[in-house]
Amino acid sequence: MRDAVGSFVGWPSDLIFPDAETPTRPTHKVGKGISRRIESVASQKEVPGRKLKSAAKDIPTTSGTKSQIMMRLEKMVDESDIMHGAIRSIDFDEGVFGAAHFKIIAKEDMQQLFEHNELGIAVIHTYIWYMYVTLMRGTELCNRFNFIAASRINATLITKNPTSVKNDLVDRFMAACDNTTPSLYFLPFNSGNGGHWVLVAMDLSRLIVYYLDSLSGDWSKYPSMKKTVDAAIIKFRSKKNYRNRKDITWVRVQCPQQNNSVDCGFFVLRFMRDIIALNHIDIPKMYFEEYKSYSRAHLDEIKDELCQFIVDQRII
Repeated sequence: MRDAVGSFVGWPSDLIFPDAETPTRPTHKVGKGISRRIESVASQKEVPGRKLKSAAKDIPTTSGTKSQIMMRLEKMVDESDIMHGAIRSIDFDEGVFGAAHFKIIAKEDMQQLFEHNELGIAVIHTYIWYMYVTLMRGTELCNRFNFIAASRINATLITKNPTSVKNDLVDRFMAACDNTTPSLYFLPFNSGNGGHWVLVAMDLSRLIVYYLDSLSGDWSKYPSMKKTVDAAIIKFRSKKNYRNRKDITWVRVQCPQQNNSVDCGFFVLRFMRDIIALNHIDIPKMYFEEYKSYSRAHLDEIKDELCQFIVDQRII
């Protein structure tokens, strides 16, 4: 499959594995004839130098209805070759994930936004890119918040090769200039095979890992993930000659809870957005006490911001 990405070779859908590692970089920006499944799933506050704002704040919207910017983007997609199997390859700024990174977007990914379906890695990563470019780049926030690519660290890959995943995580930690001051590494973690999204936020300087899950439960649901994260943090601190002063502490944050079976990806994006907006490294257990859940309007705001960003970046 990797050799076929970006080419005009048709590929049997039963040979496509959604949780495979990121393929070799495609030669072409756009390729046709590729049939693929969804990848690996599926209070605005001022921050230094940037403001969180709705992508279409001047457009009145009703919860559950499509905004003008979404309808505009949907029309662009309908009129493009994406509707006939073409794909787009997005190059992310190196600062987003600590190294050069790209992602492929296809019709299925856009439909996740338009139809409010479960989110895959492509949409998760593109919104992370939006946050980096719009809220963080050129500000002190780049030293306080970091992102880890969900395509490199998820339950499926840990099952296949936990050592490789651990080393990828250590490499991401090492890519940062300074890990001695408090900062957070955001890991949108997927349970595998189109499963549930949770957010893991790691403070390496204080050996604290925050766990945010829009469903009930804690990290004990994913013991291999916790073991891999702990091992990566210990190995990183050893490579940096930092003394382990104490054990790693995991904290379950009392975050908003979803009331359906599809919103977990949207919730994870909103968790990251709100944490960056508050610009606090500490995440108290009741960090999100004003929300028992996110409303559909909160999630629609995420979609509108991403739709506007895709239009502005001329991705389609």
